[in-house]
Amino acid sequence: MTDNNSNSNRFYLYDWLVVGYSLLMDLLILLLGRPLRVYYDELVFYSTMAVIAALIARHVDINRGNWHALVRLGYPALMFTLFYTMTGGLMYLVFDRFLDPQLTAFEHVLFGVNPTIYIDRYLLSPFWNELFSLGYWLYYPMIPVFLLTAILRKHYAVTRSFLAAVCLTFFLSYLLFFLYPVEGPRWFFADQYVHLIESPFSRQIVEFVIENGAVRGGCMPSSHFGVALVILMYCFRYYRKVAWWLLPIVVGLAVGTVWGRFHYVSDVIVGGLIGLASTALVWKYADFEQEELYKSSMSRELEGKHVS
Repeated sequence: MTDNNSNSNRFYLYDWLVVGYSLLMDLLILLLGRPLRVYYDELVFYSTMAVIAALIARHVDINRGNWHALVRLGYPALMFTLFYTMTGGLMYLVFDRFLDPQLTAFEHVLFGVNPTIYIDRYLLSPFWNELFSLGYWLYYPMIPVFLLTAILRKHYAVTRSFLAAVCLTFFLSYLLFFLYPVEGPRWFFADQYVHLIESPFSRQIVEFVIENGAVRGGCMPSSHFGVALVILMYCFRYYRKVAWWLLPIVVGLAVGTVWGRFHYVSDVIVGGLIGLASTALVWKYADFEQEELYKSSMSRELEGKHVS
């Protein structure tokens, strides 16, 4: 969506969220990090991210072409993985241990069994392993595909709104990572599983990604499911036909996080609630301009089609 008000010296909500989260993390580390010297790398990292975001917001102009638009609107997506990786060094910022025993005891009372153990004992099969592993790893292209599609179609207002909701979901999740540190079932129940999760194709990809990119901890909440739900909600609002294709993938992702031993059921529920709440907040309080710009742009597109 073309937006002539997208000038290079304007901060949008997602810019403020990136800068604000980075500075908040610096402050929390200064207040809670002991000994502080252990967290020097984190302090430098978050300060650098804040500076980079501010410089891009001030000096990159969407209206100067596609590459500028890709940088201006795409830079948070490049930072998310870095932010996630950096949480690995902050798991013990508040607590000196993981809280899995507390969470698994709660789920055992709630369900009468630990779901991940039940799946291991009774439900694993190559077919279901393949299906739910596929749903899990299909999460990874969701953000870049959505962003590239929206940016190349010049739906800039939708992209800004989407980025605000995704940033809010990720950053709330990352804060909870160390406020309620959980390492996850694949670590906590490692000595209780009796079966491997085997499938012809997808499981190998998932394991490669996890082994090379996952941090120990960062389980509560499931930011993957939270963000996938944000993407699904934006698709239902703006790209309805795509949303119906995406719906079973997101359901498969939700199940796959537990099936694959990456998350507890509680993680998925909390992650989903964060995604829903973040999207609702952005739509209610920060999306008026974006919605009007989208409607006017779509009206112009429809008029152009009628004329042609």
